[in-house]
Amino acid sequence: MIREYTAAPCCGIAADVRKGQTVTVIDAEGGQVADFFAEMRGDADEFLSTGVTIDCNESLRLRVGDTVYTNLYRPMFRVVSDDVGEHDLLHPCCRPEMYDFFYGNGQGHPNCLDNINRCLNKTRPIIHPVNLFMHTKIGKNGKIEVCPPVSKAGDKIVLLALEDVRLGVAACSVSESACNAGRCGPIKVIVRDFNGQFE
Repeated sequence: MIREYTAAPCCGIAADVRKGQTVTVIDAEGGQVADFFAEMRGDADEFLSTGVTIDCNESLRLRVGDTVYTNLYRPMFRVVSDDVGEHDLLHPCCRPEMYDFFYGNGQGHPNCLDNINRCLNKTRPIIHPVNLFMHTKIGKNGKIEVCPPVSKAGDKIVLLALEDVRLGVAACSVSESACNAGRCGPIKVIVRDFNGQFE
């Protein structure tokens, strides 16, 4: 079974994923960040946690073989294939207050917090997603620099679901900085039964 979804620029999608299925997230046009979030099926109080993921993997980076964890320290996904190798675990979803703080244009601005909340029918006050394809440099002094993504059109990451989850993915809405290389594009998501081979 294969299900395909497309998050249009500055929009989001939701998908139910069963344990043992793979989730392929594709940067359709290149240079686009995907805010990747999930909650446990049947228990929205247990959800993807980048903080716990950093803690358990003992790394600020996400690599093939690493596990993405929930806020209760349970394995949720395993990274099984990755064309890019640059993903961000630090930044929360963009939101109106962020756009006001940096750019003074938050009112009515599409944003990943609203998009994922809308897809999941939730009102979370803040979401810390895995920012797939986001290129964040961390200097020796701790300074953070957001650079244009290195992902090219068609580049993808594949994650294996370790539990039944409800997925929320947004094509990031930031066109004002290097985050999405100055423009917003679509993100494609494919959910499929695992057949013993990874793409």
